[in-house]
Amino acid sequence: MKNKLLIVFVLAFSTLQAQLLQNKKTFTKQDTLRGSITAEREWWDLTYYHLDVDIQPEEKYISGKNLITYKVLSPHTVMQIDLQKPLKITKVMQYGKSLTFKRDGNAYFINLISNQNIGEVHTVEVFYEGEPKEAKNAPWDGGFSWKKDNNGKHFIATSCQGLGASVWWPNKDHMYDEVDSMLISVTNPKGLMNVSNGRLRELVENDNNTVTSHWFVNNPINNYGVNVNIGDYANFSEVYTGEKGDLDMDYWVLKDHLELAKEHFKDTPKMMEAFEHWFGPYPFYEDSFKLVEVPYLGMEHQSSVTYGNQYKQGYLGSDLSGTGWGLKFDFIIIHEAGHEWFANNITNKDIADMWIHEGFTSYSENLFLDYYYGKEASADYVIGTRKNIQNDKPLIGHYNVNNEGSSDMYYKGANLLHTLRQLVEDDDQWRQILRGLNSEFYHQTVTTKQIEDYLSKHTGIDLSAFFNQYLRTTKIPTLEYIIDNGELKYRWTDIVSDFDMPIQVGIDGKTQWLFPKAEWQTKTINADEITIDRDFYVYATKL
Repeated sequence: MKNKLLIVFVLAFSTLQAQLLQNKKTFTKQDTLRGSITAEREWWDLTYYHLDVDIQPEEKYISGKNLITYKVLSPHTVMQIDLQKPLKITKVMQYGKSLTFKRDGNAYFINLISNQNIGEVHTVEVFYEGEPKEAKNAPWDGGFSWKKDNNGKHFIATSCQGLGASVWWPNKDHMYDEVDSMLISVTNPKGLMNVSNGRLRELVENDNNTVTSHWFVNNPINNYGVNVNIGDYANFSEVYTGEKGDLDMDYWVLKDHLELAKEHFKDTPKMMEAFEHWFGPYPFYEDSFKLVEVPYLGMEHQSSVTYGNQYKQGYLGSDLSGTGWGLKFDFIIIHEAGHEWFANNITNKDIADMWIHEGFTSYSENLFLDYYYGKEASADYVIGTRKNIQNDKPLIGHYNVNNEGSSDMYYKGANLLHTLRQLVEDDDQWRQILRGLNSEFYHQTVTTKQIEDYLSKHTGIDLSAFFNQYLRTTKIPTLEYIIDNGELKYRWTDIVSDFDMPIQVGIDGKTQWLFPKAEWQTKTINADEITIDRDFYVYATKL
């Protein structure tokens, strides 16, 4: 959920955050501890969490523990667990023994005393408490949102993309290692309901006027995808018959919005139909799909997608493309649910490759339109979003320091994929490539190189220069051309080495392929002008 300050403050805070990160000339030790696979992380493989947290809204205070189960990959005696200030770890236990630890900023280094032999599975229990960071403008500025609904009842949610889940609970806070499964137990005041990821196993009323909900996540989940949502909720549901059978789809909304939501959320099964067509089966049938109302715009929390678009079409009632097509769907439902395939199923190993999440998911918006309104409508939309592109920084950030690339990862990412679709020239093949990605990298963390290599292999095109151009520079290929006495001269400028992408043009009413390179090429034509196919994200200059 980040973009640019263009239409009704579109995703402004994220842009500022991305610019601040990119403008950093140096990175700190804390950046490295947060963003790299340290020696204290790499020796153990995360297998299971039981997060048990007590939420006290009146005090804006939380306390609890996380039981962490892990498999030993290599012998080591120090484990890194992350928890951000002002929260603090108060105690760490393993097999009934208290462990010592030291803190370095937001990283805790725990000294283990039992033998850690390769292949063994162990648990460690981490206790913590404090007043977590309060989100000033969620989801761009993450943490806890402590709000109240129109009836004065507590309305609370977490969001932490980029900032990291360690802003509210202790964990191995790096994207490369996803927990295999997880139990989330949340205690909150009676009269309110917590909705988290996965399925509700049990709801327990306690003697101290609180209630505890136990939610189990059966699939691998990234840390920032874990969430708490507490409110005076009403629930309704439906069963969607999808590619893997019956899928439970649950909706949790403020009670005052129940009837409104029943009508407005009809986009949700439409989304599921379109995205299963393009991307393959929804990746988390075992955990169901939920849409949960929250007091901020929304976020792609896995199997618990959060929604705050005020029951409006488009982005808070506006069309990010300026074409009208963006008002044919609720932006938050379509975009955030699209992340179930790209972010939650296929997850970047390093946040520097976050374009994989946002480029493909922004592209999913126009594929939704393609499914229901046709290819031209979808092209209108994605091309219309080009005005949001700033070309300020490359799409890929700095590795190993928790640094994301330019916010252009959204719509430049979508347009590079739209351009690639033209090079494939076969929409059935393109669809199979997108579905194949979600099959090949099912429930995996990936690098940009893995995505590049997959696309090169399955398109049959060496896309090395293509991706170097669009991901790693801010330059947009420019087709320079001259028409003189029936001769067309043309070449690419503003390109990386070896860039030779073909392009379709209109000459005398007929569509033809040109094969420009950095050197001038010539072609005899019977026309005074050519038109550049709008589906290619390039510039053109007639000299």
